[in-house]
Formats: sequence, C-alpha cells, structure tokens
Amino acid sequence: MIEITPKILKKLNSKKGLLALISKKPFNIERAVRYVDYQKKLKKLQVEVIRLQTWAIENNERIIIVFQGRDAAGKGGAIRRLTERINPRHMRIVALPKPTEDEKSQWYFQRYVEQFPKAGEIVFFDRSWYNRAVVEPVNNFCTPEEYSIFMNQVNDFERMILESGIHLVKIYMSISKKEQAKRFVDIKSDPLKQWKMTKLDEKAQILWDDYTEYKKAMFAKTNTEISPWKIIRANRKTEARINVINHILDRIPYDKDLEI
Repeated sequence: MIEITPKILKKLNSKKGLLALISKKPFNIERAVRYVDYQKKLKKLQVEVIRLQTWAIENNERIIIVFQGRDAAGKGGAIRRLTERINPRHMRIVALPKPTEDEKSQWYFQRYVEQFPKAGEIVFFDRSWYNRAVVEPVNNFCTPEEYSIFMNQVNDFERMILESGIHLVKIYMSISKKEQAKRFVDIKSDPLKQWKMTKLDEKAQILWDDYTEYKKAMFAKTNTEISPWKIIRANRKTEARINVINHILDRIPYDKDLEI
C-alpha cells in the first residue's frame, strides 16, 4: 500500500487529485496520484507541441504523423492529446473512409497524397496507407497482387516524401490480446463509445494471429533507417500518450528555445 506523504497528500488535495480519486470505484490512491502526475507531464509536453507547431508555421515546415495499431489501442486518444491545445487552423486529422469506386481505380497512394500538408501544417493520419499492409490483406479487401505491389512501392514512396522535405513520423500502438478484449467490452457497454465499434473490430480477436503475421511482415519490410517505426506499448493509456508525444518531439528537429 502506498505511503501517504505530505507530497502525495498535496496532490490528492488538488482539484485533479480529488476528481481522480472519486471518478472510479473502488477508491485507489496510487491510481489517483499516477493520474495527477500524468496530467502534469501532459501539460508540459503540450506546451512543447505548441512550440513545435509554432516552429513549423514560422518556417513553412510540413509534418506528417502516421498512427497505426491494433483496434482499440488508443490511437484516437493519443491524437486528441496531441491536438487539443494547438492551433486548429494549421493542423488536420485525417481518417479516410473506405475508398470510393473512383479511388479504387487510382494509384493506391493517390488519395493519401491529396491529404498531405501544405507549408506550416501538421497532418495526423488516424490510420494511413499502411491499411494495405495489414488490415486489407487480413480482411480480403485487396488481392495478393495488390498487397505485393504496395509492399514493393511503399519504401520508395516514403523516400520521396522525405526527399521532398516533409517530416514523417510513423507510430504503431500495440496492446495485448487480453487488453483489447477488455476495451471492447468497455466500448460496447458505454453509450458514448459504442459508435467506435465497427464490424472489423468485431472480428479483431478472432483474426488476432493473422494481424500479427502481417504486422511482422510490415515491420520487416518498412522499418527502414530513414523511415523507422516507433512501437508504443499501450496497455496503459496514460503512459502511451506521454510516450507518443515524447517520441514526436524527439523525431522532429524543432527549435526548443522558440518563444511562444
């Protein structure tokens, strides 16, 4: 059991501490303290994200941040924490629906290229062209030939992105099968979250091993020196969000002394 020191008592006696303590039953002091610490870290990191965006705007930089991962791994939650304090006029969250018939007739990467950032803009892809590396082949949404063509082209595609001066960060959020099942139960039982559950999510547990096989193939092929993946262990959401933001701040060479 955690020792109640004056420092811990001070944290619990704050607005955030009291809310964290009473928001879930049974009361858990350690969890409440952890949440207060998380909020403090998050606020500091969000200041840095503002600084990163300011640098991008002032220097006409273009930034793409790709989020992939297991269903219910917390991609959306991480993106929300990244974007909730920054200027919405200079950033976009892109979560494309399934392709139209016209888009199916185009070069696979084309509809993603159309979403690329203009000068001074950050674009967050909540799933990206990497759907063809894992989700599509697992669910038979593409042919073996289409999958093979994608895997042969994707590294050259990203090399061209980087050579054009765009910053590219690739994040994969990973959770355990047990944790995914737990989150699915939570989503289904919460009226405010039920919309998140899709037909694909319903099959995710059954197809877990197939997803794993294609995920490994994706990493083996596309975890390159110039465009590496960052795997974020996301069983604990708060830690994952902090690690996501830290990684982005480490990968992009923004001016850390910039006044905002």
